Amino acid sequence: MIDYSNFYARIAHSPLRDWLQTLPKQVADWQQQQLHGDFGQWAKTLRLLPEVEPSEVDLQNRVKFGVESDIQPGDAAKLQGLLQQFKPWRKGPFDLFGMSIDTEWRSDWKWDRVAPHLDSLQDRHVLDIGCGSGYHLWRMKGAGAKMAVGIDPGQLFIMQFKAIQKYAPQAITNDVELLPLGVDDLPKLQVFDTVFSMGVLYHRRSPIEFLTQCRDQLRKDGQLVLETLVIQGDEYSVLMPEDRYAQMRNVWFLPSTAALCLWLRRCGFKDIQVVDLNRTSVEEQRATAWMENQSLVDFLDPKDTSKTIEGYPAPLRAVITARRI
Repeated sequence: MIDYSNFYARIAHSPLRDWLQTLPKQVADWQQQQLHGDFGQWAKTLRLLPEVEPSEVDLQNRVKFGVESDIQPGDAAKLQGLLQQFKPWRKGPFDLFGMSIDTEWRSDWKWDRVAPHLDSLQDRHVLDIGCGSGYHLWRMKGAGAKMAVGIDPGQLFIMQFKAIQKYAPQAITNDVELLPLGVDDLPKLQVFDTVFSMGVLYHRRSPIEFLTQCRDQLRKDGQLVLETLVIQGDEYSVLMPEDRYAQMRNVWFLPSTAALCLWLRRCGFKDIQVVDLNRTSVEEQRATAWMENQSLVDFLDPKDTSKTIEGYPAPLRAVITARRI
């Protein structure tokens, strides 16, 4: 079982305190009823990770805990072998004691595109909805966030996060947490200074409801940072795949940026800006030794990489910022 008592104590004296009315029961129910069949083995693997103290930490330029000289060679080999049992690693990369976890996604590239457009995160309370293994939570902390909280129901992601968190100094660990929740589990907290949603909107059957849920977590004038798949077109252009998109089954709506801005206005946002458009490359999303499954190159038309294998426009990602009215 995962112990969240330190996190509960941490938020008891923060703007998130009202969350304690529902959160502990939700997590307890999850621990008792919803665990994946491999969860027990993953938890055992987590307990076997060697005890090592990092002499260096860098969260401003990367997610790095420790250097090679901090760890004995035998423990380094053990650490690598155990962490590989949490494959596939999709979001990263991470640097632990000189070992690079080379993940499928270069999430650091996404962060570099997003970071110039953020309100200052210094001493802010930040929520990342659908955060995966939590790579960006660490970068948010490195940017000065007082607390960086992620939610994601993916249980392997939670284990990967806990493996990285094990090597964070206590002062940092207390300020960064991933909770086993989906966005539908959140009450209307209306307290976060910044809410991130990166790579989630197109997986939601009701994008308007999802944008409203994001708004309901923000304080007045708080910033939404939304990164999602889009298409070219006017404010009435939306693609709904017939079945799969880039071999993903759970893709529902890909709007144009103009349509997405309209959705945001209707959902109670202002100061809406499209701050980045980026065609996903096979260098940014690819198979590695830490994620050996198929990746983007396998999902594009080999004769025309401007299209997916199904014939839709290849992945184009937009970053949009907005403020709650």
